[in-house]
Amino acid sequence: MNPSFKLTLPDTVERVECVLADFTSMARGKTVGVADFQSMQGCRMSSAVLGVTLTTGVPSDVMGPIVPTNFTDLHMVADMSTCTLRPGRPQEATVICDSMGVLHTAANGEHIAATDLSPRSALKQVLTRLDTMGLQATVAPELEFFLLSRNTGDNSIHSATTHPVVAASPWPGAPVGEVFTECNSVERCAGFDAFFDDLYAGCNTLGIPATGHAHEASFSQFELNFAPGPVLAQADAVFRCKRLVREVAAQHGFIGSFAPKPIDDDPGCGMHWHISLQHTDGRAWPHVFANEQGDSAPELQHFIAGMQRQTHSAMAIFAPYDMSYERINHSDANPTHATVGEEDRGVALRVPLSSAAARRVENRLPGGDSNPYLTLAAMLGSGIDGLEEGQQHNLHVIPNDHTEALRLPSNLPQALDALRASADMRRHLGSHLVDAYVGIKRHEHAERAALANPRLEWDFRHLLHLA
Repeated sequence: MNPSFKLTLPDTVERVECVLADFTSMARGKTVGVADFQSMQGCRMSSAVLGVTLTTGVPSDVMGPIVPTNFTDLHMVADMSTCTLRPGRPQEATVICDSMGVLHTAANGEHIAATDLSPRSALKQVLTRLDTMGLQATVAPELEFFLLSRNTGDNSIHSATTHPVVAASPWPGAPVGEVFTECNSVERCAGFDAFFDDLYAGCNTLGIPATGHAHEASFSQFELNFAPGPVLAQADAVFRCKRLVREVAAQHGFIGSFAPKPIDDDPGCGMHWHISLQHTDGRAWPHVFANEQGDSAPELQHFIAGMQRQTHSAMAIFAPYDMSYERINHSDANPTHATVGEEDRGVALRVPLSSAAARRVENRLPGGDSNPYLTLAAMLGSGIDGLEEGQQHNLHVIPNDHTEALRLPSNLPQALDALRASADMRRHLGSHLVDAYVGIKRHEHAERAALANPRLEWDFRHLLHLA
């Protein structure tokens, strides 16, 4: 226990919400009184949360072999740097926790710790590796989401079976609404001013660095942009922001959704990440990916080459559900190959036009349904591998016309097989985490496949609200 641990929040706070991100990036946890929170420096909770699926299914190759079936307690240790008030709840604080403690001993005698199954801890391990190289990363996400309502058949020309969702009405009884894709429409955004006002207010309370929004290229789809920032803080911000979007939308009477492909004929939901690297030794020009004259440095190509070579095995992280591959395979700026290009939104790994100080790579493959901690850990881990190999062998990007070498998994089972077999991803994320993740996702896939209409009965039942 940390003797200097102290809750420094206004006297109005009576309770503290302790949360952690599971593999789906759903916020799981509990709310405790201030005195209990102080005494436990967080809270305790059943370890079952580390091994259940999105629908609280219990995979047999996770529960028992990895997570103990006696559901021993986790110690959820509060990271006080993330402690803040809950939006609109002055009597409650919220804090992101790290799960701690030994879960049990595996059949081979190896201890399995709670941190071994923590997406946030996996990202911290990758950042430690970056720090030992004298480097830091700065990242900025673009977070897409839909504002929708369920199609009741009352005011739609389509049946609820073929078109389960319609565009959200900006307010009850609004005389206007989106009936076709209004890409970059500021008028359609303005209709949702009340929603975005509340969203930005919540972002300010939670420390989410949201800077702007726009109507995206899909039906009733919007994008929230973030200022660049440190990796862990940005992962925390996206984790919190997904929940905030859903909660604020519900308060306004509609659905805020990160479902990967709810609209058949339009693009899906992305979570694009911009990544740059800086030296931390105090040099006058800290930027790794370009020199002061504006030329891209070899390290940029090495980093991208590492990402490109390991993207195949990371796809189950970037696209974690069966529905995610509808976004990838019915492509519209969602590439099916690990292609690379400059100022090209049709490739997987894009180098945007920028100043030398802002030279970066954008990964356009992750979906809005992905876990930000695991996504960043996989991207940065593979990029670091590229830096290390590039220094020794002058690693180059594979040309885009090498289609077979760059082809990505086209469905979830293929992607899970690639992840499970990847020594690289096991180094970046940890073997126990990979095994648990694969087990959970295979269970979800089997549950979905057993239904008569998987898209309607599983995707729209669960992913619309929880992805």
